[in-house]
This record gives sequence, C-alpha cells and structure tokens, in this order.
Amino acid sequence: QVQLVESGGGLVQAGDSLRLSCAASGGSLNDYSMAWFRQAPGKERVFVAIKWNGGSESYSDSVKGRFTISRDNAKNMVYLQMNRLEAEDTAVYYCAAQISGNPWVAAEYSYWGQGTQVTVSS
Repeated sequence: QVQLVESGGGLVQAGDSLRLSCAASGGSLNDYSMAWFRQAPGKERVFVAIKWNGGSESYSDSVKGRFTISRDNAKNMVYLQMNRLEAEDTAVYYCAAQISGNPWVAAEYSYWGQGTQVTVSS
C-alpha cells in the first residue's frame, strides 16, 4: 500500500511558475499510474495530468501546454511543473496512484495524498 505526500504549493502571482512534488513510500511507483488532480473551493475534484508507468502522458485541456508531469521511479517521486499560472489554477492539488481503472475519474484511484494548496493572485 503506497502512501503519498505532496509539497511545493504556495501563493504566487499570475504568470509565475511552481513545481509540486509528490513523495511515495510503502511501495514501488513502477506498479502505478500516477496522476495529479485539483479541487477548487466548492467544486469537485478534477483531473489535471497523468503519467503512466509506460511513459505516456495526458493532460486536461485547461493545463495542456502549461503544465508538465514527470516521475522518477528510482526516487519514488512525481512532479508537476506548472508554468504561466492563472487565477483559475487556484486549488488544492492532489497526487494520486492507481493500478488500473479510468484514469480521468477520481473515484478510480485507490491512493491519495493530503493535498497542497496553490493560490494564484491576479
């Protein structure tokens, strides 16, 4: 059973960059597809990005071209590089892991971190 801990959130201005990190323990990331979700106040948790253990990636349309997901299986780390941040990116960002299932649906993920807050001021 894998445990996930996110870090790297903060308060930034529109146009700035942030890199979120997700540290995994209790299992090898080789066994999981790794994703980032986010949840804005009063809204549901939504898909942001995924990197499958085969190396393929997918992004939501709202972040495509601005965000990049990466993973270092040897270090059991997952990252989300966020560039050209916008006020609409303000949310709590969650790291998630799944072995199988619909990759775009939060309910299909078995393991979650506690989340890290990202606030973008305009």
